[in-house]
Amino acid sequence: MSTTTIFLVITGYFALLMLVAKLTSGKGDSNTFFQANKQSPWFLVAFGMIGATLSGVTFISVPGEVGNSGFRYLQFVLGNLVGYWVIAFGLLPLYYKLKLVSIYSFLGDRFGPKAHVTGSYFFILSKIVGAAFRLYLVAGVLQIAFFDRLNIPFFVTVFISIVLIWLYTNNGGIKTIVWTDALQTFFILLTVGITIYIISQKLQWTPSTIFDKINADTKSIIFDWNWNSKHFFWKQFVAGIFMTIAMNGFDQDIMQKNLTCKSPSEARKNMLWFSLVFVIAVVFFLSLGVMLYQYANNIQLTIPTKTDDLYPLLAINHLGVFAGIIFLIGITAAAYSSADSALTSLTTSYCVDVAHIENIQPEKQKQFRKRVHIIFSLILFFTIIIFRSLNNDSIVIALFKFAGYTYGPLLGIFAIGLLTKAKVKDQCIPWICVASPLLTYLLVFLVEKFGSGYQFGFELLLINGAITSIGLLLCSKR
Repeated sequence: MSTTTIFLVITGYFALLMLVAKLTSGKGDSNTFFQANKQSPWFLVAFGMIGATLSGVTFISVPGEVGNSGFRYLQFVLGNLVGYWVIAFGLLPLYYKLKLVSIYSFLGDRFGPKAHVTGSYFFILSKIVGAAFRLYLVAGVLQIAFFDRLNIPFFVTVFISIVLIWLYTNNGGIKTIVWTDALQTFFILLTVGITIYIISQKLQWTPSTIFDKINADTKSIIFDWNWNSKHFFWKQFVAGIFMTIAMNGFDQDIMQKNLTCKSPSEARKNMLWFSLVFVIAVVFFLSLGVMLYQYANNIQLTIPTKTDDLYPLLAINHLGVFAGIIFLIGITAAAYSSADSALTSLTTSYCVDVAHIENIQPEKQKQFRKRVHIIFSLILFFTIIIFRSLNNDSIVIALFKFAGYTYGPLLGIFAIGLLTKAKVKDQCIPWICVASPLLTYLLVFLVEKFGSGYQFGFELLLINGAITSIGLLLCSKR
């Protein structure tokens, strides 16, 4: 693929996003930026959430991971499905009833100001590290595959990317995100569909042959009943439920989109339809993974040691120019569909939960919000550059995993707030939420060092949340 083609594709893609931003930004006031004037069509929110949930990491990792764990990731996704239903029928009606802009306002009403700020800061930490990690990985793929040819340094690639995200989210905020996420989801799913079609044509498979070949492949095995395995069904399924509740139901990024719907019933409809389409989308990604491995074997290609490299390697070097162009569009869409909404939700959480923007004079609110938006853009940029400078993927992945630990305290504190009437001492809450991930990490270290081969998986979130809940109950007022 020529450098001119790469430039035209990326320029055209972002020009389209800028056009959508121009058409959807409206007055650009706080109500538009934070809540989209509560006028978002539910079906648009549902469709856009697919791309934001999949992210760039999923786009390249899930097809590659099929070579290691087959379809077993689907066990976790089935748990996600149940978790989304819990959010639809349990959390969304409550959030609408309380008329929340930031969901962490609930913690302030329930426990006190320290709980409110603690919830917000844990979200901010998780989202900065998580969004930076996802954008770092995908930017690395784009850098090696495309931008090195243009002699563009990595930091310039990242800086321009974040500037572009800032430009199309800076005025319309969540209102623009709802529309751009829907557009980016379309490109992600289109990329997967076209890649499957191209591989099937090269292997001369009909639609029925595709189904038969995938079904017969040992990589399509879904269920694992070995309880010591980190892929054990019940471990994955139950963790999928609670992971979804914690990382979606208690996550400002995801909930902010749902709260832009006109009513609780439309938000519920959005969540139910989104959850079903999301499962179908994951099945397509897993199926693509099996086909990528079968095609690699067919052309006698050595499978990369790092399985994340398989999809980019085949799309760019072995499936033709058109497949490379489509992959470039898809990976760009996947990267920015999660990064743009992360930047918007970070700005919202800080403005509402920490700075209490409602107490600022109305004529100064927009100027303050824009400054916060710029600051978080810079934080995201420097975090990615720090990841790059570490020059050690294992350290970066460890940081990302530890950021995942911070959802445990959110799960614990929301669980106590929603399911009990305990009056927790507000001043104790920050200390308990900081101690919980550290104790969880210590537990994992001891079990893996002195245990009998047990492997931790997604259940770490439950352990983390349980430790937080116990700590909060112990600090409750009699």
